[in-house]
Amino acid sequence: MTNCIDFKIKEFEKLKKYPKELFYRGNLELLKKQKVSIVGTRRPISYTKIQTHNISSLLSSRDICIVSGGAMGVDAIAHQAATPKNTICVLANGLNIKYPKVNKNLLEQIEQNGLLISTYKDDTLATKYTFVHRNELVVALSDILIIMQADENSGSIRSLEYAIKMNKKIYTIAHRIDENKGLLPFIKNGQVEVIYDINEFLNSVKKDDSNNNKDEVLEYLKTNPSYEEAICKFPEKIFEYELNSIFKVENGVCKVIF
Repeated sequence: MTNCIDFKIKEFEKLKKYPKELFYRGNLELLKKQKVSIVGTRRPISYTKIQTHNISSLLSSRDICIVSGGAMGVDAIAHQAATPKNTICVLANGLNIKYPKVNKNLLEQIEQNGLLISTYKDDTLATKYTFVHRNELVVALSDILIIMQADENSGSIRSLEYAIKMNKKIYTIAHRIDENKGLLPFIKNGQVEVIYDINEFLNSVKKDDSNNNKDEVLEYLKTNPSYEEAICKFPEKIFEYELNSIFKVENGVCKVIF
């Protein structure tokens, strides 16, 4: 059954316009995880298929959630390799419609075990515009975008343009020159980084996550602010942390309990 998301998704707050409505089927807890978006052509070469499966499965094995758009080709491979329980699929149509039909079983598995989300009500059909909007949401959900293979003037290039505007880290895999023409100009000017060593890339992703996921409130409390200052800065969280004995107050000063 399709439900409404009744809270703000922090990643979407960076969009020019926050979606009026958001619908979901599945496990909303996946939104709390570190995420990497993987996109690319609907007609990948064999090498791209293998590398998409490899990167997606390795990221998922490190408890990183894979985000993509449910399309044929790279999207479907990324979802499958992550396993349905650790992937988020953003659809360009109503969630009761499983499109494209060739991915019907996959989308049903994601609905049951992972997470489907959309800005469109049930029975809404996909259009050229909704696909473009879907791409923007796929990019927005993660700090990192991997474009596995892209043709010139393709939807993947549009995703790349969104990622540049959102200041995302953008990667692709090493290809022969004629196999990834759409990304060549962006690789040359440094906007897209090439992954030459997958293990090195995986380690960098986890390193970035350890920096990005620091508890802002806890870090603040470690500076030993006055209780009054802490309440003014983080009113709800301070009460929560106090109840959970994360810190104590001595002479009006907050002190973290290690």
